Amino acid sequence: MISAYIESYKNGLLEKKIDLAYKRLESCDLCPRNCKVNREQGEIGYCNAPYDPVVSNYFPHFGEEKILVGEYGSGTIFFTYCNLGCIFCQNYTISHLGIGKRISIEDLANIMIYLQKLGCHNINFVTPTHFVPQILKALYVATENALNIPLVYNTSGYENIETLKILEGIIDIYMPDIKFYSSEISKKLANADDYFEKTKAAVKEMYRQVGSLVLNEKGIAEKGLIIRHLLLPNNFSGLLNWLTFLRDEVSLDVSLHIMGQYRPLYRAEEEPLINRSITSKEYEEAILLAKKMGFTHIYRINS
Repeated sequence: MISAYIESYKNGLLEKKIDLAYKRLESCDLCPRNCKVNREQGEIGYCNAPYDPVVSNYFPHFGEEKILVGEYGSGTIFFTYCNLGCIFCQNYTISHLGIGKRISIEDLANIMIYLQKLGCHNINFVTPTHFVPQILKALYVATENALNIPLVYNTSGYENIETLKILEGIIDIYMPDIKFYSSEISKKLANADDYFEKTKAAVKEMYRQVGSLVLNEKGIAEKGLIIRHLLLPNNFSGLLNWLTFLRDEVSLDVSLHIMGQYRPLYRAEEEPLINRSITSKEYEEAILLAKKMGFTHIYRINS
């Protein structure tokens, strides 16, 4: 299967999308925060992202889902900063503390090519939302230099529909991590009381674009939607509500990874009900619930 962005590059659509995306930086509304700051002029919004891309690390990742990792790993690029404000963030040194290095568009393109040369099965953009224009521009350069592996958009799910529409015909695999159902909880834990509303719409748009997961003959993902759900203690993540939404408004055929690796990091002690890890009982009950509701493509830890 030919990656979507290659055709968009050939027919000139990628160039048009780059222009559209960069226009958005003049009054930034890439994500639902709608900060309206002029990032081209150096203004900083909620996410703290500057104009140039900032990357904390990149490498072949073997800790992702097996359908992404394969034999040679997922070519993961960790972008610094985030549009959410999760008080329990597992990568808080990157998302909140801003650990990373400003790089050029050419550097970002070279990273993609480097990961492909290492044999990675895909390019996995982690927390990419606030750098979509820069990613697209770097992708153009990388495609000119023979990049051809699938692209993974690895996100919190807190997305602006208009940004996702720009990514149509570019991204092969969407992988949102859906976290909260209750607006009260998402406000308390991530300073985003509209998280469910925005993420629900985003998931539906992602599914419209890429559909259910498609694997190649080696069992590696080439296209489609992978839903991650990070379990939180005491049902703070609202799993039943999310599964009901997915069943009724997306598809039971969706690929679902229920993650039980939550740990109380960063400022999690501020909320006593999430100041512990997930129990094995909570995790097994979550898997059983998904099965009972009819989901068949369920990935467990390390699967």
